[in-house]
Amino acid sequence: MKKLYICLLVTITICAALYCGCHRPFPTEIPTARLTYPPARKDSTADIYHDVNIPDPYRWLEDADAPETQAWVAQQNKLTRDFLTTATPRENIKARLAHLLNYPRYSAPYKEGDRYFFRKNDGLQNQSVFYTQKTLEGEPSVLINPNLLSKDGTVALTTTAVSKDGTLLAYALSCSGSDRQEIKIHSIDSLEDYDETIKWCKFTSIAWKHNNEGFFYNRFPEPNSVPPEDRNNYNRVYWHKLGTPQSQDKLTYERPDNKELDFYPLITEDGKFLILQVYHGTDPRNRIYYRPVQSISPLIRLLDDADARYDFIGNTDSVFYFNTDLDAPRGRVIAIDINNPARTYWAEIIPQQADVIDYVALINNSFVVAYMHDVHHQLQIYNLDGTFVRKILLPTLGTVSGLSGKQYDTEMFFSFTSFLFPTTSYRYDFLTQQLTIVHKPEIDFDPSHYQTRQIFYHSKDGTRIPMFITNKKGLRLDGSNPTLLYGYGGFDISLKPYFSVSTLTWLEHGGVYAVANLRGGGEYGQAWHQAGMLDKKQNVFDDFIAAAEWLIQNKYTNPSRFAIRGGSNGGLLVAACMLQRPRLFGAVICQVPVTDMLRYHKFTVGRYWIPEFGNAEAGPQQFRVLYAYSPLHNVKAGAEYPPILVTSADTDDRVVPAHAKKFVATLQAKAAGKNPILLRVETKAGHGRGKPISKIIDEQADIYAFLFKTLHLPCRSLGSHPAK
Repeated sequence: MKKLYICLLVTITICAALYCGCHRPFPTEIPTARLTYPPARKDSTADIYHDVNIPDPYRWLEDADAPETQAWVAQQNKLTRDFLTTATPRENIKARLAHLLNYPRYSAPYKEGDRYFFRKNDGLQNQSVFYTQKTLEGEPSVLINPNLLSKDGTVALTTTAVSKDGTLLAYALSCSGSDRQEIKIHSIDSLEDYDETIKWCKFTSIAWKHNNEGFFYNRFPEPNSVPPEDRNNYNRVYWHKLGTPQSQDKLTYERPDNKELDFYPLITEDGKFLILQVYHGTDPRNRIYYRPVQSISPLIRLLDDADARYDFIGNTDSVFYFNTDLDAPRGRVIAIDINNPARTYWAEIIPQQADVIDYVALINNSFVVAYMHDVHHQLQIYNLDGTFVRKILLPTLGTVSGLSGKQYDTEMFFSFTSFLFPTTSYRYDFLTQQLTIVHKPEIDFDPSHYQTRQIFYHSKDGTRIPMFITNKKGLRLDGSNPTLLYGYGGFDISLKPYFSVSTLTWLEHGGVYAVANLRGGGEYGQAWHQAGMLDKKQNVFDDFIAAAEWLIQNKYTNPSRFAIRGGSNGGLLVAACMLQRPRLFGAVICQVPVTDMLRYHKFTVGRYWIPEFGNAEAGPQQFRVLYAYSPLHNVKAGAEYPPILVTSADTDDRVVPAHAKKFVATLQAKAAGKNPILLRVETKAGHGRGKPISKIIDEQADIYAFLFKTLHLPCRSLGSHPAK
């Protein structure tokens, strides 16, 4: 009872402290005349949801190719450019970003056959280049340089799959940021491409047969073979024989009885089994099917209940290992012998522990387990019987990615990063237990002048939430520091520490950068995820608002110098929080957002998200939940909102730009006050993946110019190092 009383008292104190400032004149109103926005035609379009009439007056903006839409977007882009290039430090910011980014960046290497493979960007190359080398000390040679495939850098290398012996490469290219991919095949010895091209791919997995005859892959139907609404349904697995046209590919598996299932093939490291990982949209609860690689018999549905997550780790003969959250929301490792697959015969190898298992690899005939301890990684090694062997000490609080190694290798590789630790590649030797650097970045930034700390605060319902805060050492907590809060909160995605050059520019000018680990993510396992999805989505917004309140109450900042930022599901987050608590924030960066929660599932891959959000058409309860927070439907006429920059891209086929366009049109028509409401629609770009460096620098320069202008911050010129 005492603990409950203290929690309530702290909550009341926070609310009271903030309430005093909530009825002042808006703290960041730009001292200029209200901008003149391009007119957006309103029509009478409306839908009926469970006897409720819902107007949708800007639905015409969903037609991206319509001349009226394109003209309106062009006017919006001009308005945004004019605002950002008038009396702002944009060019100084852009120059500093380019300077900081101009250093070699490497992915962690991995090995196939007797070759190592990795990606490298020399600094300001639009796209990273794919390399190979015989030894880690040897001279690398270029395999695929996507920078040569387009003048503007908008062709990206999205997927690479090297054959078991390291002699063949299947690689996927995408254009203009689209999720659509085309697969080519490359001979690593002759450095020549094969003639065939594999089309109609999206989120595709490639699984080479070990004899190099060809590979299994998944793709969607040819566009004209199904109705438009089914172009992202009916995922199928095909077998492609090397050296033959795609028209001769053989259908391996499909489920016409369940058109929304997606199949991701892999072949076990011993080459014996084809495994399909089967998903329904973004629901983490999956299924596992398999068969012997050489068999033509139907696939066996080993796990078909979709009752939990089953991540395939590897196998020893007929024993398959999985990381699962079945009866273990923080994860455990189990073994299933496919010769005795009944659940009564399953064996628990590594039981659930206090920390969440993020992922597991089978290397050196051991399990390498990446645990998340309060949202930062710890690496531990276990024998195949589950006995603990040792921890691998990491450089600091941070994130491990790109972990690779074979079942009988004595070495493994990974990348490590944190907010003040540029991504660095490491090699671990199992025989000597030594961790050595493979690639260390050299960047013109001294992190010793800055610090990252992790704090914990309480949300509206008392839930304890972690948050990372990075700032200059010696920061005065006087409530005047410019602060940028980032969040996501969804889809079981964890916001672990990461290095971002654009954040450095903010830090150099005295900014505070905070990342809140909201419910809806996977930071503490499935229970944490489920506490922020479907009808519990409001918890995510409450968590984010509570993070803002904590930063203000603890005198990091005040509303006039406080900005929030999020993208995709995080764009939904910041839009909803801005509408619910407009006077809490001084500026909003809302990137590629989902804003129309009643119609999101009707666009491209939106139906994938129904397990996370729900479907307004499915029933009155789901409609009420979605309508209650849908940003598009909760803009209040005559309300004052903080300055907001909404970004999107014309070829984003994951979150279509109609979300951003309709939201901005609604805000511009309804909002009162002089604060700018701006839209930035990038051309020849998508949701973010594969975006060229030149476009990234331009976009980040615009974002920070917007923040510096709306928060009234000075900007030093290029070459100034405020921390020195």
